[in-house]
Amino acid sequence: MYHPLELYIGLRYTRSKRRNHFISFISATSMMGVFLGVAALITVLSVMNGFEKELRERILGMASHATVTELRGQLSHWRLLERDVSSMPHVLGVAPYIQVEAMLTNGSLVSGALTRGVLPGSEEAVSDVGEHMKAGSLNDLKSGKYGIVIGAELARALGLGLHDKVTVITPQAGVTPAGILPRLRRFTVVGIFEVGMYEYDRATSFIHLDDAARLYRMGNNVSGLRLKLDDMFDAPQIAHEIESNLGADFWVSDWTKRHANFFKAVKTEKRVMFIILLLIVSVAAFNIVSTMVMVVTDKQTDIAILRTLGLSPGRIMAIFIIQGSVIGLLGTLLGIAGGVILALNVETIVPAIEQMFQTKFLPADVYYISDLPSDLHMDDVFRIGIVAFLLSVLATLYPAWRAARTQPAEALRYE
Repeated sequence: MYHPLELYIGLRYTRSKRRNHFISFISATSMMGVFLGVAALITVLSVMNGFEKELRERILGMASHATVTELRGQLSHWRLLERDVSSMPHVLGVAPYIQVEAMLTNGSLVSGALTRGVLPGSEEAVSDVGEHMKAGSLNDLKSGKYGIVIGAELARALGLGLHDKVTVITPQAGVTPAGILPRLRRFTVVGIFEVGMYEYDRATSFIHLDDAARLYRMGNNVSGLRLKLDDMFDAPQIAHEIESNLGADFWVSDWTKRHANFFKAVKTEKRVMFIILLLIVSVAAFNIVSTMVMVVTDKQTDIAILRTLGLSPGRIMAIFIIQGSVIGLLGTLLGIAGGVILALNVETIVPAIEQMFQTKFLPADVYYISDLPSDLHMDDVFRIGIVAFLLSVLATLYPAWRAARTQPAEALRYE
């Protein structure tokens, strides 16, 4: 079978046994460096993707994909609007809400909280809080019963348990014979939830929509409508379309606006981590330079003979580019395979290591995400593989150029 001469010689140099075993060791080390760098980069990015996905799901499990409100702050005729919005494309669920900051007290213990009035049946269509109940149920909120569902951290701060009483003090004041006093109401704890985000577990509570309307004197109005969309990543575009359909009196906000800084910080951290770990791959790839320089020095006689037989400097250069590229390609392919295997099994490997050494890398009493999640993206794998291989090829250019400049007479003078 016909093979181009440069490819044949380059592959032969790669697999032949060299007289200098130190060069073979350096080649293996360079290949191992590329392998470890690529594997580490794929694994770390997959874990960061897993953390980002976990945080996004926990945040959006409480926050809605989009909200509809009137510019004046309260939404009237919300039942008609709910019917219209629910029939729009890409909208999977709609739920009304009343949201006001309040103060919760239990004896001498006091804490501020965001109190949200909801309809339990509708809330399940836009929120996952019902799936994170530690005690009780969201459906235990009944109109006129003045029940309340609170976060686990808030319950711990106020010393509350199921069926305990808590006083909700509103920022609205009422005029009484004793003067102007804040409005307050006793509620019964009917549920405790824990979504794993301190922001929500520590400062969020739910009451029935009718109880909230009476407590905050909202009448038949609500604060707005919470929406669940079929694709949360298209939320900005869908929210803009809904706002255009509703008119200028309504304001539609999506989750990317409310949590923009947080997710931008996560993406920035991921980008910086990619660059830092890519430096490891770069160091490993440029180890190929020292390997190829030694190979070129070792093969001076062979190069001189090939030049004497008529090979051009460009073809000599191609031989050593092929040889160095094979080292980089093998290291990259092994790194991709190792990285993918590690990324797919992080959630199994890490608990096994923790059990072996009787330790916990992310203690549950310190971190709300106590397990290492992993979310492998194949586009990351392809991007890392291509960059690692290109760096390996780039590292071969200088040694190959030096080989091409070899003068046959000088190389054969002492042979």
